[in-house]
Amino acid sequence: MTLRVAVQMDPLETINIVGDSSFHLMLAAQARGHALWHYDVATLAYDMGRITCWATPVTVQKVPGDHFQRGDLRKIDLAEDIDVVLMRQDPPFDLGYITATHILERLAGTTLVVNDPAAVRNAPEKVMVLDFARFMPPTLVARRIEDVREFQARMIAKGMGGDLVIKPLHGNGGKAVFRIPADGSNLGALIEMFHSAWVEPFMVQPFLPGVAKGDKRIVLVDGVYAGAINRKPGAGEFRSNLAVGGSAEPCGLTPREEEICAAMGPVLKERGLVFVGIDVIGGEWLTEINVTSPTGIVAIDRFNGTDTGGMIWDAIEVRHAEMIRA
Repeated sequence: MTLRVAVQMDPLETINIVGDSSFHLMLAAQARGHALWHYDVATLAYDMGRITCWATPVTVQKVPGDHFQRGDLRKIDLAEDIDVVLMRQDPPFDLGYITATHILERLAGTTLVVNDPAAVRNAPEKVMVLDFARFMPPTLVARRIEDVREFQARMIAKGMGGDLVIKPLHGNGGKAVFRIPADGSNLGALIEMFHSAWVEPFMVQPFLPGVAKGDKRIVLVDGVYAGAINRKPGAGEFRSNLAVGGSAEPCGLTPREEEICAAMGPVLKERGLVFVGIDVIGGEWLTEINVTSPTGIVAIDRFNGTDTGGMIWDAIEVRHAEMIRA
């Protein structure tokens, strides 16, 4: 079946097609004969029960600098004109993002939205992961400096070292992730910065020396393991995100990582989270569950000779067929 697919994402002009997972998914969809549309979330509207947006039909090709052609911009009805919406714009996970999930949720039963917008709204990366705290390093979510100092003292007492990592609760791509030394010399300034930049609490965890060997991105498709890459920090960095200069290498799973995937898979499938990326440090510590706009499938397919994009579309097509039958 040919599907009409609307991709809600950032401007096509700004993406790096060499490693962009959204572009990878668009190529895979087009190869199957699916028709592609692109729209900016800012054009999404609720109009007396209709969910509309301003979109352009697009074709894509793997040619740097000439990777897409678009048709005329026009208003479309996401229920009548579209079969599948891919919600792929990058965070921040702010009120605008949350509002878009509320609007798209009203397409349920008519147009399939991937990932499920209600589940995305209820599963921000560093909050949903708390459901699997048994696999996580010790974690604090708070705003008061006194709580951080107390947490740091407990980590020292547990023999986990005194260095901490502090990061925004709704950040992405390794942005604004800082290391706090055991003496806490920069803690006050960082807390002040976080308070001025974000109203929500922040996350604090012990610095895990194993990150020097890499931070593994594991992709699950409809709850099933699809592949993984190990991301290693660049020179002078402790962050391994590819967006901040990390490098990728092929890898498999440790027994602990297999256990994490087995525990998490059925939950993700039940919630309609078709494309998910989880992050594991040192082969044992789960740190994030990425559901808003996961990445990593380009490198996974390059290293492993797999077709993760095709696997995702297999899952989408099955879910769409089930929705139509229902």
